[in-house]
Amino acid sequence: MIEVKLPHTYFEDLGESVRLIWRDTLYAEFEKSELIQVIKRKYRVKPEVTARDGALIIDTDYSDVEKYIAIYIQNNLGALLRNRYTNRKVLYIHEGMDVPLLGYNAFGLIDRGTNLIQIRGVSGCNLSCIFCSVDEGPYSRTRKLDYVVDIDYLIKWFDDVAQIKGKGLEAHLDGQGEPLLYPFRVELVQALREHPNVRVISMQSNGTLLNDRLVEELAEAGLDRVNLSLHSLDPEKAKMLMGRKDYDLQHVLDMAEALVNAGVDVLIAPVIIFGINDNEAEAFIEFARRIGAGKRWPALGFQNYIPYKFGRNPTIAKLVPFKKFYEWLRELEQKTGMKPLVLKPHHFGMEKREFIPLAFRPGEVVRAEVVLPGRIQGEMLAKARNRLIEVINTDAEVGDRIKIKIVRTRHGIYIATPI
Repeated sequence: MIEVKLPHTYFEDLGESVRLIWRDTLYAEFEKSELIQVIKRKYRVKPEVTARDGALIIDTDYSDVEKYIAIYIQNNLGALLRNRYTNRKVLYIHEGMDVPLLGYNAFGLIDRGTNLIQIRGVSGCNLSCIFCSVDEGPYSRTRKLDYVVDIDYLIKWFDDVAQIKGKGLEAHLDGQGEPLLYPFRVELVQALREHPNVRVISMQSNGTLLNDRLVEELAEAGLDRVNLSLHSLDPEKAKMLMGRKDYDLQHVLDMAEALVNAGVDVLIAPVIIFGINDNEAEAFIEFARRIGAGKRWPALGFQNYIPYKFGRNPTIAKLVPFKKFYEWLRELEQKTGMKPLVLKPHHFGMEKREFIPLAFRPGEVVRAEVVLPGRIQGEMLAKARNRLIEVINTDAEVGDRIKIKIVRTRHGIYIATPI
C-alpha cells in the first residue's frame, strides 16, 4: 500500500474520481481509471486507487509508484486547475508564458498615478453580492474563467514597477473578487514586507475566508491593514446583500476583532444602498469603536452605491448623488463624533506620483499577438510592447496576430477593438 502526499495538497475520494485540493483555493479532478491506466502502462499491474485521510492511496507494493504518480499529477495539474469557489477553469500565469502583468484589470498590477500599487494575483470571488460592480462570484452569468498569477512572476513585475515608482509605496492587494482566494496570499505579504520600496501592505477582503490561523499568519507576514467589506450587521440582510444564504455574519465580525487583536488595522468599508442599509451607519460606527478599528488609518470607509454597465445592479437600489452622500457623511460626523468619514488621500498617506509611461495612445493602431482568452464573451487578451491589451468584440483565437485600435488607456488599462 502506497500513500501519495504532495506539498500544500490533500485528496478527496469522489467515487469514480479523486479530487486534489491545492492550497485551499484550487482543485483538480483525476479519474481513477486514468490513474490506473498510467500505472498499468508502467508497471503492468492494475491497482485499486482511493483517497483517505488526505492522501492518495495506491494498492501496490511497487515503492517507486509514489514518485511516478506524483510527477504525473504535477505535470497535468495546470491543465485541470479550477477555482474551488467559482468552479471555473483557472489559467495559471507564470514567467514561461511571457504574459505582461501591466495593462489589464483582472490580474497583474495597476498604477493610478499615486504611491499605491494595486496587486491582483487572482480573480474570482466566493460571494455573489447583489451590487457587485463586475458580476463576480459563483452565480456570475458573464465571467467564464479565472486567473492565478505565479507569486515569483508577480513579485518580479512588482519589483520592476517599484523601481519606477520609488520608495514609500503602499502595496494594496485587491481584485475583481476576493484577494484571499490567492493561493500564495501569506507568501505574497511576506515578499512585499521584505521589499525595500514598500511602506504599507493593505488588503481588500470580505473576511469570510479568514480563520484564526490565517489571521496570525498574515499578521506575522507583515499585513498592515484590511479594508473589510461589511455591508450589514443584520444576519438576514447581510445574506441578502452578499448573495449567499450560507454567509456567516458572526464569523466575519469575529475575524474583524481577531485582526485588530493580532495587530492588523481594520477599516470597515460598507457599500451604502440608501433605503436598505443606510439606517445601520451608526451601528457600523459603534462596532468599529468596540473592536478598536482605525488605529493608524480611518476606521470606516462608507461607499456610495453606483451602478456599473457590467455589474449586478439591483432594482431595489436607490441612487443618491455624491453631493448628498457627502452631506450625509458630514452629518454623521457631527452626530457621532467619528471622524473622518469624508475620506481624503492624505488620510492614507497617499500622494501623487508620476504614472508609469503609457505604451499606447488612444486611437493608435497596433499589431498584437493574442495570448489568452478573456473573462467574458467576445473578449481576448493580446500583448504588444510588453503590455497586455483587452480586445473586445473579437472572434480571434490564441496565437493569432491581429490589428487593433486602442480605444482606452486610462490608468494604463488598455482596451482595443479589432480592425
